[in-house]
Amino acid sequence: MTVHFIGAGPGAADLITLRGRDLIAACPVCLYAGSLIPKAMLDWCPPGARIVDTAPLDLDAIIAEIQTAHASGQDVARLHSGDLSIWSATAEQMRRLDALGIPYSVTPGVPAFAAAAAVLKRELTLPGVAQSLVLTRTSGRASSMPEKEKLATFAASGATLAIHLSIHVIAQVVAELTPFYGADCPVAIVFRASWPDERVLRGTLATIATQVQESGVERTALILVGPALGSEDFGESALYSAGYDRRFRPGGGV
Repeated sequence: MTVHFIGAGPGAADLITLRGRDLIAACPVCLYAGSLIPKAMLDWCPPGARIVDTAPLDLDAIIAEIQTAHASGQDVARLHSGDLSIWSATAEQMRRLDALGIPYSVTPGVPAFAAAAAVLKRELTLPGVAQSLVLTRTSGRASSMPEKEKLATFAASGATLAIHLSIHVIAQVVAELTPFYGADCPVAIVFRASWPDERVLRGTLATIATQVQESGVERTALILVGPALGSEDFGESALYSAGYDRRFRPGGGV
């Protein structure tokens, strides 16, 4: 028996890995985060599968479901939105399973920032503009931010920022970032990327807070900030230049 933690992607049912889909189809038990996993994804569960929405459950109740499956020798598909490596709350579940001696696997998923960039049709790193992407958030009820991980610290680098779980404090985000990026810095907000009700707001640090207020967007939105979002005056990567000498094109392709 194995618990398969699966990154279910940002929303669209087909934005999941083939491995993740096949594991769902093979597991007689499926635990999923109800408000964040599309119901269509549950259609891959085998007939007669036990399907449990974990949204109303606490950690003890979730582990109890897994223990019941373990006692019956049934594999479990444990679905979490996006990718499991960030803000997925899987670490505490894995720690519990380690203590109980219950085996598990981890299958990555499409992260929200990648889905949002695809919606915007933007590369978040551009030559000579930004070569780093910072995934961060502001403090919330579920988890506070470490003292050294402030927006100002990351903003000082000039990198592209992907700010999660913070749309409700957009005014605070703007106030902290403006001294570093300037009021004209481009901002994009993607609400529920890849879902049918997906929405996009584009503006600058000077305008975005008002746009958010007028839009009524209050949750499930990603804030992207940085010059790479609006720059058209950037250099081309040397990777594909005629004179670039590389392993698969020695001598620059000449």
